[in-house]
Amino acid sequence: MNKFELALRREPVIVLDGGLATQLESMGYDLSGTLWSAQLLESNPRAVIDAHRSYLDAGANCIVSGSYQASRKGFMSTGKTASQADALIVSSVELAMTARAEFLADNPATSFEPLVAASVGPYGAAMHDGSEYTGEYSVTTTALQRFHTNRLGLLDHSGADVLAVETIPNFTETRVLAELLAEVDTPAWVSFCCRDNKSLSDGTPLATAAAILTGHPRVLAVGINCTRPEYTSALIEVLHSVCPDKAIVVYPNSGETYNAADNSWSGTACDFDNDFNAIAWRAAGAKLIGGCCRTGPGDIAAMRLLL
Repeated sequence: MNKFELALRREPVIVLDGGLATQLESMGYDLSGTLWSAQLLESNPRAVIDAHRSYLDAGANCIVSGSYQASRKGFMSTGKTASQADALIVSSVELAMTARAEFLADNPATSFEPLVAASVGPYGAAMHDGSEYTGEYSVTTTALQRFHTNRLGLLDHSGADVLAVETIPNFTETRVLAELLAEVDTPAWVSFCCRDNKSLSDGTPLATAAAILTGHPRVLAVGINCTRPEYTSALIEVLHSVCPDKAIVVYPNSGETYNAADNSWSGTACDFDNDFNAIAWRAAGAKLIGGCCRTGPGDIAAMRLLL
């Protein structure tokens, strides 16, 4: 039994981190390129370590690697070879582990060793066109299988405690990932990107997509992320009814809207004191709770204090 499985059994709640890119931008880094935060895996790995560390210092029990938008195709488009691209993807987990090791060295009395999750972002994230928020893919099932097979294989053997298969907006992609995850050694969670309180970004009912994962041998938790916080409680209810054998993971975004054309966010952020209701989500059955885009270490620290 690995550390993620033990944590699910022993811990009443696991506090996740917030947006890695959000924190890196707040530190002054320009992430406007097609690789987003993944570009710093090579150009400034220390910045990635420091961003992870900020969440650990804020009280997060689990940090998620900077591999969300990393892909072999993406790195090769910048001139890297396939082997160099693969090494950079794996390095995302190594950097998170370094942050954890430094945190533990500075906090020897810590009773819970933080978890490291390897981010497995959707196909749409690597396209850098915002399609992870619409679920509108112009790609074959075979192409989706090819895209995910390589990266899943790398991250499965990276030493991460759990695979964070996140922001999944599309029913076909869910089916592809369910098949591939049946073959991995590392336990996983799968979290969906939803457009309202009942549907994935592509319009598929959450209940339909989540049902694929009921009884799945390697998927130990299901949930939602990068979704407006006001939908969270209703979505937890759907997940509980469809996947009673799974832990529930929720990490919404701030409620703002992403604009892929210029890599910006618009709209008004939610009232974190009232809308980011971690207490209500925990009472509804969520086991892993954190934040996604536009949430930072201060939000996680406040959540940790509440929980």
